[in-house]
Amino acid sequence: MSLSTLSIKRPVLTIVMNLMLILFGIIGYTFLGVREFPSIDPAQISVRTSYAGANPDIIESQITEPLEKAINSIDGIRNISSTSSQGSSNINIEFNLDKNLEEAANECEG
Repeated sequence: MSLSTLSIKRPVLTIVMNLMLILFGIIGYTFLGVREFPSIDPAQISVRTSYAGANPDIIESQITEPLEKAINSIDGIRNISSTSSQGSSNINIEFNLDKNLEEAANECEG
């Protein structure tokens, strides 16, 4: 007996099977996991420099600012933040998500 013959001979069974299929679909849809914000790692590079014994003003004017100007010429930068403290400087560069991180690091070195 084929499915079409069974459906014609027993219409109530066909309706019940279709309703069960729809019910399972609705239940499955409610338990379907959808993530609004996928887990991604932001493309970031950190540049740290040290100059022993220098005060933060010298670090800022002679190290941090020239490095920021050089780094700022790289394409695909979203945000640059820097801190200068006694004897050290830290520059964090955040790139757009479509930017290749290895390529960006090579551009920072050049």
